Amino acid sequence: MKNIRNFCIIAHIDHGKSTLADRLLEFTETITDREKQDQLLDTMDLERERGITIKSHAIQMDHEFNGEKYTLNLIDTPGHVDFSYEVSRSIAACEGALLIVDAAQSIQAQTISNLYLALENDLEIIPVLNKIDLPSANPEEVTDDIVDLLGCDPEEIIHASGKTGFGVENILKAIIERIPSPKGDVNEPLQALIFDSVYNSYRGVETYFRVFNGEIKKGHRIKFISTDNEYFADEVGTLKLKQVPKQSIKAGDVGYLITGIKTASEVKVGDTITDAKNPTQNRIEGFEDVKPMVFAGIYPVDTDDYEELRNSMEKLQLNDASLVFQPESSAALGFGFRCGFLGMLHLEIIQERLEREFDMTVITTVPNVSYHAFTNKSPDEILLVNNPSDLPEPSKLNRVEEPYIKASIITKSDFVGPVMSLCIEKRGEITNQTYLTTERVELTFDMPLAEIVFDFYDRLKTVSKGYASFDYHPTEMKASKLVRVDILLNGQSVDALSALIHADSAYGIGKKMCEKLRQLIPRQQFDIPIQAAIGAKIISRETVKALRKDVTAKCYGGDISRKRKLLEKQKKGKKRMRQVGNVEIPQEAFMAVLKLND
Repeated sequence: MKNIRNFCIIAHIDHGKSTLADRLLEFTETITDREKQDQLLDTMDLERERGITIKSHAIQMDHEFNGEKYTLNLIDTPGHVDFSYEVSRSIAACEGALLIVDAAQSIQAQTISNLYLALENDLEIIPVLNKIDLPSANPEEVTDDIVDLLGCDPEEIIHASGKTGFGVENILKAIIERIPSPKGDVNEPLQALIFDSVYNSYRGVETYFRVFNGEIKKGHRIKFISTDNEYFADEVGTLKLKQVPKQSIKAGDVGYLITGIKTASEVKVGDTITDAKNPTQNRIEGFEDVKPMVFAGIYPVDTDDYEELRNSMEKLQLNDASLVFQPESSAALGFGFRCGFLGMLHLEIIQERLEREFDMTVITTVPNVSYHAFTNKSPDEILLVNNPSDLPEPSKLNRVEEPYIKASIITKSDFVGPVMSLCIEKRGEITNQTYLTTERVELTFDMPLAEIVFDFYDRLKTVSKGYASFDYHPTEMKASKLVRVDILLNGQSVDALSALIHADSAYGIGKKMCEKLRQLIPRQQFDIPIQAAIGAKIISRETVKALRKDVTAKCYGGDISRKRKLLEKQKKGKKRMRQVGNVEIPQEAFMAVLKLND
């Protein structure tokens, strides 16, 4: 065990985690020349296309140092704030972390956030200054920033370049010398933490785990503590680029387990694996629960695909434990699921993965956050409102509370004004302003979560010319003046388009929604009124004009009353058609609300 090191790589988006991981794999000869490619650990097409890491990836390397052989277990983590749950799971399975900072961009919001996560878990931090080969790199200044943040000596910071491979040897030396070897006892009962899992259609669920005590052997009976189910360990092994089967995996090591489980719900990330005959008494603690931030309905385009969608979501949940969902139904869209996501990028990725990996074409409703409603009848009883249509009638409503967040924005000092005005427009209140250097400022705001759900991140990048970085965490629920804006099409309320909006901006948003829908809804044989309403009060209306058939074409000359008779007949037909007419709503209409400012 003294020759095992478990570590993860943490950083802000685009600071070069995956590139550096590629260099480490090449240097330790874990991969051959034939297998080399950029972003080697990012296995999904989506990750390669967007150039981001979505999933944490574990891999084992062997390295010889001072004549001794060491086993290094590396976990490459995502950098985007929407995938911070993946990072927290990776940190729980490690003893150390490489904190990577871009020499050109210095410390960003997510760097600090991930650092605190690692410090809470008592990890040994190795600071690495990456991309020092760039012409715009500023190593001296960024070194000072890291020293201020960590309180370490400047000599402890390793200079490296993921592109050229400079400094990789020093990083490996620091991993072996500074990161402690795992603590644990091979003779204790088996105690292993599940930190990830993936569904394989041939072999069932593959579980990735880290052994804290004891050992897990092939063919032994094992037990999952939280579900109390027992299985045979059909295959255990370590994770190289391909899986390597082994006879046993001992304390301190990381590996995979195949038990032939076919139902996704039987494996829970964060669960403890133990021996069925000699079980451990204590489960592994310190695994945080996922807190979804954004809720949206996901519905199959064809209602017959409902069960297939459920199976796809369960398999996806195995691979992405931060996705939560429960069944719901909508008058407009039929049966579907109300899903909880960690942010808008997460929602986008899940929708795309459903389409690519499971061939499911889905409709996503307007995203919203979770509110607390209180009625006049019982003002202390909390009603959880995840869907705007669950909100009680205005006459019965006592108050509504919405979630607030503490937002931390790091930006160049030139952009403080535009960033502040954006946050104040989004109902934010500034609580702190700190100059990290003369050039860079950290602004802290208290603001409603609902305001950052849609376009906040994009607009923040626009007003700061791409310089601002953003991180947030939930704080408390505060009472707010919120109203439900309903959209009526042809007199019928469309529940999937309802939204809870602050009373001050409800009129403007209702008007914009009607205008946007008028452009998107295709014309029918009859007029379609589009109305926005708060309760029974209509606040805005637009009309999609009817397509008219020229019924008077066959009248040539003659009395005007003949034409009028035909037009009156047409009008009656249109009236009858409108009573039974159904309005088809395209998918773009549901997402149009997100792009109201375009």
